[in-house]
Amino acid sequence: MIESTYEAALKNMSATVHALAKSVPPPQRVPFADSFAYRYVERTVHQALVQKLARYVTTLRGACLLFEYGFVQEQAALQRVLDEIQEDITFLAFGVIFDKMTPLHQTYLEAFYREEFDPRTGEPGNQDRPMIPRKKIRAYIARLEGSNANPSRGVEVARQVSKTYSGYVHAASPQIMDMFGGSPPRFHLGGMKGTERHDEHREDLWNYFYRGILAFAFAAKAFGADKMFEDISYFSANFAKSAGHDYGVKTRGET
Repeated sequence: MIESTYEAALKNMSATVHALAKSVPPPQRVPFADSFAYRYVERTVHQALVQKLARYVTTLRGACLLFEYGFVQEQAALQRVLDEIQEDITFLAFGVIFDKMTPLHQTYLEAFYREEFDPRTGEPGNQDRPMIPRKKIRAYIARLEGSNANPSRGVEVARQVSKTYSGYVHAASPQIMDMFGGSPPRFHLGGMKGTERHDEHREDLWNYFYRGILAFAFAAKAFGADKMFEDISYFSANFAKSAGHDYGVKTRGET
């Protein structure tokens, strides 16, 4: 069963998505082949943030379900997805917060909103979606976060984490062999619940909750929702302390 602190975090994240979605022009029904599809026709950065936040919630819920049943390889693959969504949210939010929207942001949004299929026919269209180099997004984030740190170091750490989890996405041998063991040694095809590997991935999951909460705080700030930003910041501090982490952020009632 999912931990109560995780349920509280998911509940708060979901409420944030719905609240912020109400502050942007809503999706419209647009013609698609012989039917319709919902689309954000304005294609703004804030509408992109709402969509990324929504996907973070559902992907995090998926990772929780996989962890619960011991499918930690698959959990790790979803965490690779969460890495990119969290970076995207931070990248877009920082552009608004620091008033530093760049041509890279514009290129990113154009690629993000590009359709995969021709809306007139429903047939595959120009699917050559331009992919923004991940290193450029990480470098942008690191520059704005790096006033008291080495931005290059931050980019390298993010790259190493990404490469490690990519091994789970692409089923690399070292990652696959994490599911081999026991007595007698065998591949654990029904999940690894109750094994040492299961315990190792428990802390991983916590990290993605905490990082997600921080990304939601950045998004709230980008929307100018200062009260929401403050509430999420306090929640993040309490969430950290509930797991024995103290990052120096005061919670309500502390002086």
